[in-house]
Amino acid sequence: MTSTDQDPAPPAGTARTITEKILARAAGLDGVRAGQNHAFRPDYMVAYDFPGYTDLMFKQMHDDFGITEVDDPERYLIFIDHMLSKGDGRERQVHDVTRRWGEFYGITVHEGRGIGHQVAAEMGYALPGTFLIHFDGHISGLGAFGALGWGVRRDLLEAWVSGRIFLDVPASTRFDLTGAFAPGVDNRDLIHEIISRVGADGCAHQVMEFTGPGAEAMSIGRRQGLCGMAMFTGAVSAVFNPDELSLEYARRVARTEFEPLSSDPGASYAATHRIDLDTLRPRVVLPGSARAANTLGVDEAAGTPITRAFIGSCASGRIEDIRAAAEILRGRRVASGVQLNVVPTSQVIHRQAEEEGLLDVLRKAGADVAVSSCDFCFGYARPLQEGESCISTGVLNISGRMGSPGADIYMGSAYTVAASAVAGRITDPREVMA
Repeated sequence: MTSTDQDPAPPAGTARTITEKILARAAGLDGVRAGQNHAFRPDYMVAYDFPGYTDLMFKQMHDDFGITEVDDPERYLIFIDHMLSKGDGRERQVHDVTRRWGEFYGITVHEGRGIGHQVAAEMGYALPGTFLIHFDGHISGLGAFGALGWGVRRDLLEAWVSGRIFLDVPASTRFDLTGAFAPGVDNRDLIHEIISRVGADGCAHQVMEFTGPGAEAMSIGRRQGLCGMAMFTGAVSAVFNPDELSLEYARRVARTEFEPLSSDPGASYAATHRIDLDTLRPRVVLPGSARAANTLGVDEAAGTPITRAFIGSCASGRIEDIRAAAEILRGRRVASGVQLNVVPTSQVIHRQAEEEGLLDVLRKAGADVAVSSCDFCFGYARPLQEGESCISTGVLNISGRMGSPGADIYMGSAYTVAASAVAGRITDPREVMA
């Protein structure tokens, strides 16, 4: 079934959210409600290799639980997308552990294709109605396709060992979006606006559901970036109901048959918020965290000098972000004393940006374009030094995230980062575009 036709309204009291429907199917039940605890069978159990996480979980799975073979190895998705920049012995050791584990259990390890949260979608795993878990919370970005991606931290081991995981069914908070983004404004400004309104725990233990004409008008890439930052409201995930745009993408990449699910009219929500995208302005997150108190309009931080700028990450390195940067940088130069690093989220996106001539624009402006990985976002590649100030489209700006704890990290959209790189200080992109 891939129809977008609306089902008839369900009988009173039986209306369900898309999250409840996906989890009911994963539990093998007719229905579940928020607050209930059930065992769920994820369609895919995802991880990237990282020291202290997967290497220990691999060892526990074999040594502590005695697992020597797994059922349905195709349900295990392992990505090598961190620690790819230095080519040293430590990197080889980390990745060799993952490769050997995959070979032992007959699990395919995906390497060198880009950031796993994006590659999983490109490879047809994030289909409408599917349920995926990961230890990393940014798996929520797959909600752009009408899938449910949930970051379960180290509880991923439970699913790796048993094939199932016990979870509390989350309530949902609905965000009805109207209007459209103005020039120089995008999904990063929207999520930071939401954080400023509801707070850093405003959707704690819930799923953010985006609906309305503003949601339907949003590109797939923008939806992914929005959903991927859900954790900074305390949410466990985020989701869009599937529409013709996401279904068309799914049909093109699908590895299996799929059944889209959508929220029923009359479904119950913990809260509903209405946001007019036309009213949004560029926003900046101040160093320290993504908390609401640190999220300001860009004009309130304008003029702050920077030495570094970064466009990339699982949230903001898609083709829309690279087009935004090229729009700002075309015919301009990165300011003297500023280093701008651009990292497309996947090799597919890298090739598309190359074919569209976008990367040539960025290089001519003085940007350095790197191969896709997570390494810039977590401070592994070209770490920030003491006293530096960076504006970034990365996913986190806590102290030490991108290098020295003595460096400052501001966050904003690709528009804002590119405009700031040109000016050498935090700048409202609308001023540059005008």
